[in-house]
Amino acid sequence: MGFGHFLSQSDAVGKTLLGLLVLMSVASWALILIKGLSQFVRGRRSEKFLDFFWNARSLDEVDAEIRTHGAQDPFGHLAAHAIQAQAHHARYGAAKLQEAGTGQEFVTRTIKKVLDEETTRLENGLTLLATVGATAPFVGLFGTVWGVYHALLAIGMSGAGTLDKVAGPVGEALIMTGIGLAVAIPAVVAYNAFNRGNRVLNARLDAFAFELLTFLSTGSTLADSGRDRGGDGTAVRPLRPAAA
Repeated sequence: MGFGHFLSQSDAVGKTLLGLLVLMSVASWALILIKGLSQFVRGRRSEKFLDFFWNARSLDEVDAEIRTHGAQDPFGHLAAHAIQAQAHHARYGAAKLQEAGTGQEFVTRTIKKVLDEETTRLENGLTLLATVGATAPFVGLFGTVWGVYHALLAIGMSGAGTLDKVAGPVGEALIMTGIGLAVAIPAVVAYNAFNRGNRVLNARLDAFAFELLTFLSTGSTLADSGRDRGGDGTAVRPLRPAAA
């Protein structure tokens, strides 16, 4: 008796359900590893860019850094598009319908578009984890029901209905429920962890976008009073808008 015996006694339906659970487990774990590594790298790059951005002397310096090394994080991506949108509108004006309005309105629309793109990118794969977490227990339960049905059918045909004859096959069938839970639990935990990480990052992106838009519009940040002096008490020039 055991899982091997249960598998050897299973029909095509039982083996198909087991194969489906294995595929769901492999897919969810692969996604967990990929997104976990991606989230870690994205966090490191974001902190590096934000440290550079708030210590830069001008938006020209930020723009030059992005042009040289590229935008490798959500904050850099947002800053690059916002700076380019302002420079483009200042140089060419509203040449197309999507550029209609004032420069600030065009930059605002650009920032909103980038935020939507970043949100979509962050949510990639979460649907799979949610689906696995929600359906795997029921797939395993169906496999258990199917196995119990065939076990009881075989016991009835043999005429041996004692407890020692029933417990083994039924217990084997319950393994499928355990497998379903083993597949679902990591997927649910990972989904909640990634979802929380995305919410935190989106909140930070919104705050950064608000300050960036204010700076591009007025030439100063919301917290210039706290950033206009360096760590040694000497005056530090705030970022100035990039030249058109």
